[in-house]
Amino acid sequence: MIGEIISVGTEIILGNTLNTNTHYISKKLSSMGINVQYHTAVIDNPNLLEDVINISMKRADLIVFTGGLGPTYDDMTKEIVAKALGIELVLNNSVKEEIENYFKKMSKPMTSNNIKQAYIPKGSHLLKNEIGTAPGLYIEHQGKILILLPGPPEEMKLMFNKYVIPLIKQDNIIKIKTINTIGIGESALESMLKDIINDSNNPNIATYAKDGKVDIKVIAKGKSEEKVNKLLQNTIQKIDSKISKYIYSYEDKSIEEVIYNKLLEKNMKIAFCESITGGLIVSRFTKVPGVSQVLDRGIVTYSNRSKIEELGVKEETLNKYGAVSEQVALEMALGLLNKTGVDITLSTTGIAGPSGGNCKKPVGLVYIGIATSDDTFAIKSIFNGNRTAIQNRTAIRAFDELRKII
Repeated sequence: MIGEIISVGTEIILGNTLNTNTHYISKKLSSMGINVQYHTAVIDNPNLLEDVINISMKRADLIVFTGGLGPTYDDMTKEIVAKALGIELVLNNSVKEEIENYFKKMSKPMTSNNIKQAYIPKGSHLLKNEIGTAPGLYIEHQGKILILLPGPPEEMKLMFNKYVIPLIKQDNIIKIKTINTIGIGESALESMLKDIINDSNNPNIATYAKDGKVDIKVIAKGKSEEKVNKLLQNTIQKIDSKISKYIYSYEDKSIEEVIYNKLLEKNMKIAFCESITGGLIVSRFTKVPGVSQVLDRGIVTYSNRSKIEELGVKEETLNKYGAVSEQVALEMALGLLNKTGVDITLSTTGIAGPSGGNCKKPVGLVYIGIATSDDTFAIKSIFNGNRTAIQNRTAIRAFDELRKII
């Protein structure tokens, strides 16, 4: 099913109102397996709106409108939709009564133009507005579905979740599985899964890059739960056979939560000493509830002096190799391991920029040191981007390396 979202309002076109509705509805529809292909915004002009409707009717199966359902003259979505479809507007007395009761409850006078909201296209299905006066509409016309929603985000979200989603889902069971991957870019991942993606219309498979990781959404539809579950299981097995080493969760969890669970399961304690990331790794890790069960401490050892005093890094190592080096990363991790007696330690050192780099040690050069009682090693990386991006990518790489060895 191809979807289109039409936002009606001059204030959106002029940039006076941020169009959060389209973002919200797109995510919801996509999660339900609807292929949203078009976003359209149009000013409060009857001729332009009618043109947009006529174009949309030719290319989309599901059309969702937001805005233009109010009582004023420039609120015209319902009227122009009815005109474009050739449907008569009729007074709905129950809606009229609800609007009157709304104003009585609010102890406000009701102006005559509010009655405009009680006229609905003949044969349409009303969507109750529980916190406003403008009802929404669900219209089936010539094999198309048109949904009219109010513009205020609070009204739209409540109506969409409570009334629209059940109507869209009424003919199908829709289930979504999210597979979380790390350590591979979106283009490389898509290339590895190309055959599976191209051969599968149901389930639908899509990749989404976010925060240095890539999520794979698998959306299955069917008439029975058993069929949908089987479709999901078969597709996930195919994906797993191709990219299992990059998958860190099948439950849409954060990498930090997965690391926490692995440490907890193995009764292990961890500690961090950060230079380039300045506490970012520990900050992300401590967002996981219960992390105190596995986290001993995090130390920001930014200066050479702090590396020497807190971690026992040798001054001669710093002088010979520099703070940004494999040798210093290793001594940092080993020093913290000896100091704390935990099961695993991780260190970071690097050049976040924008200055400080040279031809031998460019901006973006990072070393991550990891130490356990059995092994000690360092990972070298060179990241692109600005200072914040380099720090974030270092943190993601650190968690990925922990995932591999725990």
